[in-house]
Amino acid sequence: MTATPATSATTAPAIAPATLHDPVIAWFDAHARDLPWRRPETGAWGVMVSEFMLQQTPVARVLPVYEQWLARWPRPADLAADAPGEAVRAWGRLGYPRRALRLHGAALAITERFGGDVPREHSQLLALPGIGEYTAAAVASFAYGQRYAVLDTNVRRVFARAAAGIQYPPNATTAAERKLARALLPADESTAARWAAASMELGALVCTSKNEDCARCPIASQCAWRLAGKPVHQGPARRGQTYAGTDRQVRGKLLAVLREAVAPVPLAVLDAVWEEPVQRARALDGLVADGLVEPMADDLYRLPLT
Repeated sequence: MTATPATSATTAPAIAPATLHDPVIAWFDAHARDLPWRRPETGAWGVMVSEFMLQQTPVARVLPVYEQWLARWPRPADLAADAPGEAVRAWGRLGYPRRALRLHGAALAITERFGGDVPREHSQLLALPGIGEYTAAAVASFAYGQRYAVLDTNVRRVFARAAAGIQYPPNATTAAERKLARALLPADESTAARWAAASMELGALVCTSKNEDCARCPIASQCAWRLAGKPVHQGPARRGQTYAGTDRQVRGKLLAVLREAVAPVPLAVLDAVWEEPVQRARALDGLVADGLVEPMADDLYRLPLT
């Protein structure tokens, strides 16, 4: 499908990047939330844990789990020494629990390959289990102050509106968006790291998906989308995620029973959490296939030990 002119505009900024940096960073200095993973004493491991937890999960839900996690496993080696099932148990109801297994796998690799210290190099971060381009860039930028474009949903929305003049970015990150993000990145390394955090916070607090607060935006006077009269999104329909009645809900209920258990759980107990047997069996099979649940003899199940 041929891109619309507005979407094509994501290949280059419509405004001078330097005019955005100072006001956005100044706004961030004045309005940034005091989040534990932003504090100087947090360290790279704390930043990495936060990035895993914050994927598709609101800050308010992450905060208590994050604090408990780091109190229990303050270093990667501490988590690596524990069973992966304990990571799943501690993950609680954050959702998408495979992230817990991936974080455990990353902790093992950090302990085995890097002496327990989160690596500084972007390529080394990217080679860790469960870490993709976004997380590697985020840890390099937020933990080590390096110059990388950090493109989460909030940043992509800010850039789409301010520089490209469209309401929402594409559903999946495109090469054009990456090119735009690199074009907007400050040349100075420390400023670039600050810009990455500031543009993310602007999208989270002001340039939100709905009910954006342009009156509070430090770059409203330059925003291409606002100046164009806020044209309505012309791309594919944006559908909210459903949860009730889905396999995700059934998986969550099954995992909740296993997290609370101190001994292997009989299949009969798991059968009681959901009436529809085909969907229940499918959800349980999926948990086993994903390594989140370990089947045992005599129809018993537990969180994984290895």
